Amino acid sequence: MLTRLSDNPESAELPRSGMWLGTWLARLGSVPGRVLAYARGRLAVGHPPTEAVAPQRPPVLIPGEPWADQAIAEVAVMVPEHTRCWEELLRHALALTSARPARKWRTRARELLDSLGADEVFARTDRWLTSYATAPPGRTHEHNDNAVRGLLWLRTVAPEEGTSPRLLGAVVEGALVREGRTGPRGARVAGAAVHVLSTLDSDPALAELVRLASRITYKATLRQLDRALQAKADALGITRAEIDEIAVPHHGLTTIGRGVQDIGDARVELLVEPTRVRAIWRDNTGTATKSVPASVRDDHADELRARIKDIDKALAEQKARLELLFLEHRVWRFDQWRTRYLDHPLVGTIARRLIWIVGVTPCVYYDGKLRGLDGEPVHARPSDDVALWHPIDHDTDEVLEWRELLAEQGVVQPFKQAHREVYPLTEAERNTGLYSTRFAAHILKQRQFHALTAARGWSNQPRSTVDVSCPPTVRELPEWGLRAEFWVDGLGEDHDAGVTRSGSYHYVETEHIRFYPIQAPENVAYAPGRGYAQWDDVNDELAEPLPLADVPPLVLSEVLRDVDLFVDGASIGNDPAWQDDGADTCYREYWDSYGFGELSTTALTRREVVRRVVPRLAIADRCTVTDRFLEVRGDLRSYRIHLGSGNVLMTPNDQYLCVLPRQAKDVDGLARLPFEGDRMLNLVLGKAFLLAEDTAITDPTIAGQLR
Repeated sequence: MLTRLSDNPESAELPRSGMWLGTWLARLGSVPGRVLAYARGRLAVGHPPTEAVAPQRPPVLIPGEPWADQAIAEVAVMVPEHTRCWEELLRHALALTSARPARKWRTRARELLDSLGADEVFARTDRWLTSYATAPPGRTHEHNDNAVRGLLWLRTVAPEEGTSPRLLGAVVEGALVREGRTGPRGARVAGAAVHVLSTLDSDPALAELVRLASRITYKATLRQLDRALQAKADALGITRAEIDEIAVPHHGLTTIGRGVQDIGDARVELLVEPTRVRAIWRDNTGTATKSVPASVRDDHADELRARIKDIDKALAEQKARLELLFLEHRVWRFDQWRTRYLDHPLVGTIARRLIWIVGVTPCVYYDGKLRGLDGEPVHARPSDDVALWHPIDHDTDEVLEWRELLAEQGVVQPFKQAHREVYPLTEAERNTGLYSTRFAAHILKQRQFHALTAARGWSNQPRSTVDVSCPPTVRELPEWGLRAEFWVDGLGEDHDAGVTRSGSYHYVETEHIRFYPIQAPENVAYAPGRGYAQWDDVNDELAEPLPLADVPPLVLSEVLRDVDLFVDGASIGNDPAWQDDGADTCYREYWDSYGFGELSTTALTRREVVRRVVPRLAIADRCTVTDRFLEVRGDLRSYRIHLGSGNVLMTPNDQYLCVLPRQAKDVDGLARLPFEGDRMLNLVLGKAFLLAEDTAITDPTIAGQLR
């Protein structure tokens, strides 16, 4: 019988059986830490706990964390013999304090697993580890973290029992959730999970290591992942880059972009399309249905959503990986490339929309074959080389022909390739010789800048008034023996509007770009923006930057394009609400000049795409593309949308109109674009569709500005 607990747990009369804990667990899924603490004799009150609940030994875990509360509650309602065995297992897990378990620890762990049953142990601890991985942000106790580490290491004692690589990956990501400036909440837990994952000899485990390496930014764990993957590559006799290729899972797809799965009493066909994963449902007779069957909607909705989410994430990761291949200088044998790229059920949906050079012939896949510019099939031998096509290596006429062909065939590229911006050396850069100031004097939001650098493979240390110095933002290019450095300075002084309470800068200002031999000593900058310096005892020859004219054109172009993307994605000039931010009026002049000024190289490409797309839009008769703007005629006013920033001016007096990204229309289905990934292009067109029908705008924050 459950005795009701009052608001004062220490005054409640608790039954001797302890079965009330099971009721809490059944109804709520967990037991409040205060209740558990009282039941275990840990509540700090003015009098000792009642004899009925006083523990014989100190509790194994400390209450207050979801996973620990769940474990305590489950163990507490077991029969006494099992309770003692499980507590002994948890104490043994806690006994592992070294980085790796000794033979004696492993031997005793094996004995405990045999006595409890490995299947039961891993099934129960899977639930606890899932609870740990999905817990909301919050501080964890080192004592409990040690227990998690021990539970993870148990899995190396009985690898044949089967451990979910995805669960281990979730533990890594959950442990690396940051708690403010204090760093990850469980770095040692993440390290243990990575090590256990690296001991699993399976394709899913290898795929999970690769997935984590593409997502994790915490340096210590990332180094551990890289070492594990390099060891896997060495064991297989292949390169580290090839590991990323062979580890891509199919995610249930059986042919290119298509997979069929039975869920409940229905069957779903998943189709990978350029911008989404579409589900086609069929009932048990095979007939297509217009909606999700009721049985699936009621009992299996989460299962389907999780699978679609996995495919979406995998597609995004593979698109990012393939785009970075431009700078990796990769070449494949045709038979190898066909298996890993063209005919891979998942990667093939991306690779078949890109231009490749097979042998010496550029080609793309359509109508069931690889075809060149002339439309004729390309016949390849297994030993032919294959490389990714880049526009900087081809003349303008050929690039334009490829754009026309892709448009005719309805090919939507997964990222900019035929329309990719190129950045040849300018006369100004020839004059400066050793550095480029092409993207200097921009003001960027530091948080967005940091995220963009990580996504593009750069190493960046956020600037802070707390630090005396920091390294520049760096992209290492081992395939070329080079290192690119991009210099930025923190903006603001202590305690002003540009600095957070913890001392981090809200904004950074861009400076120059330089290239060095990869073995050159790293440079250092004064964090508050007082200039550029080098380490003292350096080799003068290596310390000198390379002349820009000596940098391979493809490398120079891709590095400068990355920096252009950083500016395009993080500049304060792209924030439509900036004029409402009174704290930062000192940057208003820059906001005006960027938000409505000359177009960058990225924006110039956007303008050419808009010129091609607009005539095919339903609002074509209301749109005109000019030098810097997409002009839209509404019924109430006319509007000029800047093609670089997306900011809007209204007639008759160039009054500013604030339209936030979430207020623009979704252009999916309204406009067919030649490539994915240009967020600003979608935003510009989304604002055009919205403003062309300005009399239908119901959002009061926009409608109020139109009066």
